[in-house]
Amino acid sequence: MTMGKGSKDNHQQQSFDVSIDAADSKFFDDDGHSKRSGNKWTASAHIITAVIGSGVLSLAWAIAQLGWIAGPSMMLLFSFVTYYASSLLSVCYRTGDQLNGKRNYTYTDAVRAYLGGSKVKFCGLVQYANLFGVSIGYTIAASISMMAIKRSNCFHSSGGKNPCHMNGNLYMISFGIVEILFSQIPNFDQLWWLSTLAAVMSFTYSTIGLGLGVGKVIENKGIKGSLTGITVGTVTQTQKVWRSFQALGNIAFAYSYSMILIEIQDTIKSPPSESKTMKAATLISVIVTTVFYMLCGCFGYAAFGDSSPGNLLTGFGFYNPFWLLDIANAAIVIHLVGAFQVYCQPIYSAVEKNAAKRFPDSDFINKNIEIPIPGAVSPLKINLFRLVWRSSFVIVVTVISMLLPFFNDIVGLIGAIGFWPLTVYFPVEMYIVQTKIPKWSTKWICLHMLSAACLVISLAAAAGSVAGVVADLGVYKPFHAMY
Repeated sequence: MTMGKGSKDNHQQQSFDVSIDAADSKFFDDDGHSKRSGNKWTASAHIITAVIGSGVLSLAWAIAQLGWIAGPSMMLLFSFVTYYASSLLSVCYRTGDQLNGKRNYTYTDAVRAYLGGSKVKFCGLVQYANLFGVSIGYTIAASISMMAIKRSNCFHSSGGKNPCHMNGNLYMISFGIVEILFSQIPNFDQLWWLSTLAAVMSFTYSTIGLGLGVGKVIENKGIKGSLTGITVGTVTQTQKVWRSFQALGNIAFAYSYSMILIEIQDTIKSPPSESKTMKAATLISVIVTTVFYMLCGCFGYAAFGDSSPGNLLTGFGFYNPFWLLDIANAAIVIHLVGAFQVYCQPIYSAVEKNAAKRFPDSDFINKNIEIPIPGAVSPLKINLFRLVWRSSFVIVVTVISMLLPFFNDIVGLIGAIGFWPLTVYFPVEMYIVQTKIPKWSTKWICLHMLSAACLVISLAAAAGSVAGVVADLGVYKPFHAMY
């Protein structure tokens, strides 16, 4: 009797445990994290929000260097490579089985799980170099947009008679001061309204740029530009080659989002497998982005031809309506203030976690100082190490931006640095390991040929961008950026 009763109690307890597990499964995923609810549409929205940004402003200039044939063709090529490589990367979200394998929460986690060793360090180096470069590019772009607002008002008030030249350093310093203040907000990148605001701002200035381009073509009553782009004579033959290579970097920068693809995929529910949903989301977002980019870039080139400005909204191809240009450039500045912090957070986090690990007993690194604020619910917490380190980082970025205030060159270089390793090389290598593709098989050879071709494109784009920086430095006096 006693044994029977005990068995019955055990059975009831097991049933109770199963019911708890069943209830828990409604709220938690297989890794214990809260239930993911994303789908192909939400993932597409995240990708489009991440991709469409300041890179769109240089596309008309990029097409002007390549012409009506090579320009759109290279944009289509980059879109295809981005889609294909992203599809390979999506398969690497889980290690092993696509439905039940171990999840990789970040790009670096995936590289560590599949490749390990020195390749993880190489991946980290490229990522941080890319993020550092983006922070410089954003500082330059934001300062140029701030100056464009003042210049457009100056042009308007003088009737176009005043050239309205001004020094860009003051605006870079102003942007840097704002970023120092925002950098002290803990988890600034996780504020719920930040992504929404960034998306609205990026679509605002991109759409204004597109609309002004369409209006200019109608005003011109014709399409400008040529089949081969800017002609030798307007520029030297050497400049033509370097600028064509640099244009590839500008296009690559506009499509760069692979480093956050795994993080976006980690928001998707299953079944079906996250990789299947992510492939569909990638296809949707790449199509939408490419159509938008083609419209912006091609209408910008059609409006201005070979004289297309490096930055569509600040190169003063457009003068009126000046108030619309002011709105567009204000949107760029607002977008970049938040985007700067989002891109810098991984660098901040890596340094601060490493410092805390190496010096666990240091009050300077680990202790928060609480400053009471009248009327506030909780006091302001200031960490001295965070204050010094993040402020120093922003100052270094600002100084480098003042030394190299070349928007197109920097954007091209950033695109070149990140395109091959992050968009192509690591996804290809991880996919080969995940799917166990035999060495020297036809598919293995084709994948490595794709990777090698993209490496050549990245090197050419980097060389063109560096050549652009060198050429600009030949006529530029440091800390005297006049526009």
